Amino acid sequence: MSIRHAETDSVLATDVAVADSGLRQAIGLMGRWSVPDDYGLVFPFDRAAPRFIHMVLVGTALDVLWLVEGRVERVATLRPMIGFGRARADTLIELPAGAASAVEAGDRIEWSADR
Repeated sequence: MSIRHAETDSVLATDVAVADSGLRQAIGLMGRWSVPDDYGLVFPFDRAAPRFIHMVLVGTALDVLWLVEGRVERVATLRPMIGFGRARADTLIELPAGAASAVEAGDRIEWSADR
C-alpha cells in the first residue's frame, strides 16, 4: 500500500497507517522521536473543514499535506516540538520531513493503507 504523488508518479510512502478513530487522530505521532523514511500517517475526515496540526511531543520534523478530494490545499514542513499548521482539509497526511519536497498546492495525491 502507498501514498503516491500523481503529478510525478512517485511514491511518497509504502508503510501507511490510518488514524481512523478520534483517539488515534488525537495521538497522531506524539511520542515518536523518529519515523521510517517510507512511513505515512493518514487522517481521513468526513468533510472538509479547517484542520490543525501541532507538533507537541513529536520529536522529528514532518511534512504535512492538507487535502480536499485528493488535491493538495497546503504543504508544510513542521519543526519538532514547536511546529503548528492549519488549512482546510478532508484528509491530512504526515510524512517524514523531505518526503513531500516535490509536492505543491493543487497536486493530486492518491493513497491506500495497510492498517
